[in-house]
Amino acid sequence: MVGACLMLLPWTELAAEGFQVNAQSTKQAGMGHVGAALKLGAESMHFNPAGLAFMEERVDVSVGVSGVFAHAKYSTGDYAFKTDNQPSTPLYAYAGFKIYDNLAAGVMVNTPYGSSIHWGDNWRGAHLVQDIALKAFNIQPTISWKITDKLSIGAGLMMEFGNIQLNRALIGPGELSYMADFMLASVSQQLPPALVGVLLPALEPIQEEMAVYDDASAASVALQGDAGVRLGFNVGAMYDVNEHFTVGVSYRSKVTAHVKEGEISLKYANEEHFAALVQQINGLLGQLPEGLGLPAGIGIPPLNEGTFAAELPLPSNWNVGIAYRPNRDWTVSGEVQFVGWGAYEALDVHFSPSSLSQYDIHADKRYKNSRIYRLGAEYAATPRLDVRLGAYWDESPVEEDYLNPETPSMNKLGITAGCSFRPIDRLSVDFSFSYVTGFGRDGSYTDEYMLMKTIPNLAPEYKTRVFGGHYDAYALMPAIGISYGF
Repeated sequence: MVGACLMLLPWTELAAEGFQVNAQSTKQAGMGHVGAALKLGAESMHFNPAGLAFMEERVDVSVGVSGVFAHAKYSTGDYAFKTDNQPSTPLYAYAGFKIYDNLAAGVMVNTPYGSSIHWGDNWRGAHLVQDIALKAFNIQPTISWKITDKLSIGAGLMMEFGNIQLNRALIGPGELSYMADFMLASVSQQLPPALVGVLLPALEPIQEEMAVYDDASAASVALQGDAGVRLGFNVGAMYDVNEHFTVGVSYRSKVTAHVKEGEISLKYANEEHFAALVQQINGLLGQLPEGLGLPAGIGIPPLNEGTFAAELPLPSNWNVGIAYRPNRDWTVSGEVQFVGWGAYEALDVHFSPSSLSQYDIHADKRYKNSRIYRLGAEYAATPRLDVRLGAYWDESPVEEDYLNPETPSMNKLGITAGCSFRPIDRLSVDFSFSYVTGFGRDGSYTDEYMLMKTIPNLAPEYKTRVFGGHYDAYALMPAIGISYGF
């Protein structure tokens, strides 16, 4: 039995910009996540390793966690649907050590990518995504050298690993009824009236059974895999122009996550009913003559008997920033982040063993490089209280013809605020809150599916379909952190 209109659809973006989260520091989240030109103690390891050399304490430790409450909405015509997402909790931990007055080292753990989106099993775009989750963790040992009193450099070795989960419908709501209508039209138009009169009564009850799945996904597939450790680097330089101005630049390299043997599982709305329905459909198809453009049989490919492999680029990031300190109480910083999403040209998924290779996927992405503009300010209100404000503008890397509900990408504006309270010397308790709103956009995604036929000498036939509409999105991100210097 081979599939007809029921093949696995292209597995699309797992690391779109919605997954690059700003949750590496509670303090800096309150300032729009600037940091390339700031001396942040141990937290400099992420923003600019060169800043670590300016640590004031011999040991600096910082830990924290954020909550990401993301919401998205799809609408077209009189249909609208909202996500039902579980909150994600990216975390971070930094430990910096002053070795000499001009040399520091440290290690950090954070989650530069980590979020999820849940649309549900039975919405109209279920053939593209039902739910998806990505977590990427980074462990980075770092060293920083202050060459002069004004100039420092730093470098870190990024060791990134994580896991990916994706659920999507193989047969989405209404697809079986669409198939029934297609079969009915082919039979009515191409067969003699006498034969049509015999077949139609047999097709009508099957149509009624197919209609049970007009609002439900008859069959779905779940892909889950762990990405092994991949190496990258984080380097930076920082220079004090004078007592008021500092400039900084940092670069985090691209890392390609690789799932070697991901697990595949299938689920059904009602497996027993679906199996009986497929048997009825194939019995009817077996009575039809060849040449009608209909398959000889339909079914779900046995993907759960194999594994999959895929690669996913986590993009490079250039950060260029400037900080201004007009007096002891105020710090203002601006920054531009260049994100190398252009590396994400396509996603290829390969199935094993070789008997499943006919279902391999090549999905064009054609992302473009994008920029994020950041601005933040900090004010020392009292010797024990600092307050912060910030904002950023994040460009979408996704063209409107490649807009997918897995991460409904759009230009976003983030507004942030935060504070730090020091109940005792050297201990800081940090709070921040970010509101990120997307500027709703229209777009579409064209996916390709495979129509298999058992007629001799006929190669697999590929069909395309377009899923489009309007997307809106916003997110709330509270965070809490603690830092202490020894």
